Amino acid sequence: MTFRPVKSETLAQPTLEGAGVHLHRAFGFHNPSAFDPFLLFDDFRGDHPSQFEKGFPWHPHRGIETITYVLAGTVDHADSLGNQGSLGAGDIQWMTAGSGIMHQEMPHGNDRGQMHGFQLWANLPSSLKMTGPRYQDVPSTEIPEVIDDDGTRVKVIVGEFWGKRGPVDGIAADPQYLDVYVPAGVRKTFKVEVERHAFAYIFEGSGTFRDASKPFGVRVEKEINGEEVHLRDLSGNRTLVQFDRGDQITVQAGEHGMRFLLVSGKPLKEPVAWHGPIVMNTGEELREAIRDLQNGTFIRAQPEGL
Repeated sequence: MTFRPVKSETLAQPTLEGAGVHLHRAFGFHNPSAFDPFLLFDDFRGDHPSQFEKGFPWHPHRGIETITYVLAGTVDHADSLGNQGSLGAGDIQWMTAGSGIMHQEMPHGNDRGQMHGFQLWANLPSSLKMTGPRYQDVPSTEIPEVIDDDGTRVKVIVGEFWGKRGPVDGIAADPQYLDVYVPAGVRKTFKVEVERHAFAYIFEGSGTFRDASKPFGVRVEKEINGEEVHLRDLSGNRTLVQFDRGDQITVQAGEHGMRFLLVSGKPLKEPVAWHGPIVMNTGEELREAIRDLQNGTFIRAQPEGL
């Protein structure tokens, strides 16, 4: 077993998207090989409708897949395939843009005016860039959760973990996407396939990922649940942790526990030509997509039965 050292730790940056949605972007649009096969990760949350109610009106996508995970509030959506629906707390939406899709996503707050969700973009390999678009909503009741004896809880959104398989299937990048809670003071090790790129995104509590290539900060001694715990520089809310190579990571939760997403996927190692919501392999393919948008031919007719 080899522990994955921490390659980098960064904070998600405030960004405006759509018609004026306030969100925090953990990565995206720069150096797409760093998180390959993943292209972008956004954390959109707000305590007042003015921060998100204008939403993401109709816009195109081609060449990617998106996974949207809602924690609070709702997201109403519609697309050019004729799908309509609403994602609630704990629900997931998976969309394959493929050859081209138009859609809109309109977030709404809960009864306290709060909204929180994540969106991850995964690249499609060149062989599937022009596949037919697809779409799936998954309710929270279909997402398996496993609970260990020490209180660690893991929701398996995509992939397989501890004998459970997530309900979202068919994503070309074959990712593992987990929502993990580690209780206060607990140290936990998770396996990650060595050939995959992996990252964690902390969104509640704090903690540290041990066995980093070098320690961060100074040692702090705390007593949690009657035990003395040695922690280094705790990483907290909206921290993106990128891991180097190895086949397992170790987490040490802080005094309030830590909740984070753990995501991994096998790199495609293909060239990326990217403009806004369109991701292709070459500049010519990108220019063709833009011409299709301008000419009204962006949405391709699909064979019957698909």
